[in-house]
Amino acid sequence: MTVETPIRHSPLAGYAAAFAELPDGLRVTELPFLGQFSLRLDPASPVAPAVEEVLGCQLPAACSETGSDATRVLWLGPDEFLVLTPADDARDLPRLLREAIGEEFGSVVDVSAQRTAVSLDGPLTREVLARGCSVDLDPRLSPAGLCVQTLIAQTGVILRVFSPTSVGLLVRPSFAPCLADWLIDACAEYRERPL
Repeated sequence: MTVETPIRHSPLAGYAAAFAELPDGLRVTELPFLGQFSLRLDPASPVAPAVEEVLGCQLPAACSETGSDATRVLWLGPDEFLVLTPADDARDLPRLLREAIGEEFGSVVDVSAQRTAVSLDGPLTREVLARGCSVDLDPRLSPAGLCVQTLIAQTGVILRVFSPTSVGLLVRPSFAPCLADWLIDACAEYRERPL
């Protein structure tokens, strides 16, 4: 009897060639299979310092994110955070966070399959996104470290600003192809004109 090993396919696996054809001013890359954990906790809770010790950073303030290269913590609401880790680093984190919370009000839920990550980089990043995003992406108003939930072309995303030319998006797998198709279409005019 032959046993087949399941193969994971990312939501945008079929888009690599189309992303490679985008104009030079925009690079789009999917970063699939991140460890993602929904953390519900009052940041003023007496156990918040223990949770922050496990995370290796403070819980972020409104509309921002904190963390290291390995673990990022995104603010989603007054008592709601999203913890991102590389898939290989995600095994013990939920248990450690639950132990830190103990009997206090709070929860940790693995939501790793809930979103895929997309990285956009290049001088056209903000200009292209502005075509379908209601957030003002001017660097003076949306500096590095900004993290907000919004819509891009009617698709719900978590938008993360890394730098003036680099943005990350977290999108649900079922909507990822819609977002990818919109990005490709939004770049059409840039194929005809130089930067």
